[in-house]
Amino acid sequence: MTRPIELIISQGRVGDRTGGAIPGALKTGHALSRMLGIEPLVVGTAAPAQEDDWSECLPAAEETLHALRDAVRDAFDRDATPVLATNTCGASIGTLPTLAERFPDAVVLWIDAHGDFNTPETTGSGYLGGMVVAAACGLWDSGHGAGLNPKQVVIVGGRDIDPDERTLLDQHGVTVLPPSESTPARIDEIVAGRDVWIHVDWDVLQPGYIPAAYRVDAGMLPHEIAAIFAAIDPARVRGVELAEFEDGDQGIPSHLSVELILETFQALRLGGFGG
Repeated sequence: MTRPIELIISQGRVGDRTGGAIPGALKTGHALSRMLGIEPLVVGTAAPAQEDDWSECLPAAEETLHALRDAVRDAFDRDATPVLATNTCGASIGTLPTLAERFPDAVVLWIDAHGDFNTPETTGSGYLGGMVVAAACGLWDSGHGAGLNPKQVVIVGGRDIDPDERTLLDQHGVTVLPPSESTPARIDEIVAGRDVWIHVDWDVLQPGYIPAAYRVDAGMLPHEIAAIFAAIDPARVRGVELAEFEDGDQGIPSHLSVELILETFQALRLGGFGG
């Protein structure tokens, strides 16, 4: 039995330091809406990017983060699968604690070039998006809850991880799979039939496919992400976040990137779509 999909688009600034992620989320969300025939819920109001510290942007994002939390909670209440088009990984500060509350045994596939496991003590950049998973696991207090078991987190495609961050990942039992080990078989072995929450930061890909603000070489290819998606039982997917598509890249037309996002998403076969 497949659950209905509820589509959520994040438009409130959550630590955005570049101007393309908010319009990127909107384009992604509207494309998903057309493809799935679902009216989206738009959360937050767009605001200009700023080079501020996490301690400044986090309180400014409070309203958006609460609204994202409530939207995910409401979808769970209706036994639906929330699909989110979000601007930054920071938006997950509002969603992951809700997942942990409702589905404490779920595995989080954090498909990202980065671990996002820094804390206020270890961050060198002060970027909120690089501290998200650590907050959800209770390593620091974001003010938006925690409860996620780090041993149920899998960093898929991770390859740009700070030394202190790596120490924290190892200490807390987070599984980190570099691109070469991020195979459907390995992930199926880890998931072992449990529920799954999927987060994708498009910087996990080799640059040149879907623009992202913090791109890293030696990444995964789109068909490799799609193969991982195709191997997951859609009935086990409790939610999906698609984050950090940087609209406006001069080298890659946005409509091509959006089409690639849709093609990759379809491999999940959610709601019976793409099956």
